Amino acid sequence: MYERKILPNLNCGLDLIGEVLYGKWKIRLLWFINEGALRPSELQRKIPDASRRVLNIQLKELEEHELITKKIYPVVPPKVEFSLTDFGKSLIPVLAGLGKWADENDGQLRAVIAKRFA
Repeated sequence: MYERKILPNLNCGLDLIGEVLYGKWKIRLLWFINEGALRPSELQRKIPDASRRVLNIQLKELEEHELITKKIYPVVPPKVEFSLTDFGKSLIPVLAGLGKWADENDGQLRAVIAKRFA
């Protein structure tokens, strides 16, 4: 597994949030888990563009940052569910605010992003 060689810069709140939320699918994972405790296969169906491996890595990182918890049920085959911690739930209004801002600036954001691929 990848091991960092350089320690992260944690001098301000933006550095901290970047360290916790850096990852293509983390915000979506948090949002979908907020909708209810979900199993890995359900998350995979909601984010079909992500590989199972990448989702597992990012779920593990979210768990290490104490934003989600993983519950393993002692059944065969093993059943796993993820849910938000109270700490993770406190992040949802922030994500909702970012989503609202993106919705309000939809046209400009799409144009700027489209320019990169034109």
